[in-house]
Amino acid sequence: MRTSTLGLAVGAFLFVLPIPGTFVTGALLVVVAAVARYR
Repeated sequence: MRTSTLGLAVGAFLFVLPIPGTFVTGALLVVVAAVARYR
């Protein structure tokens, strides 16, 4: 599994957690992983 794929998966997981703060962290992680993957 590529690092960017793992980052997308973890970011999506954090994005849907109902814990304050994980929404923003998950969204940022998804964006960073997507940029790393398609760069």
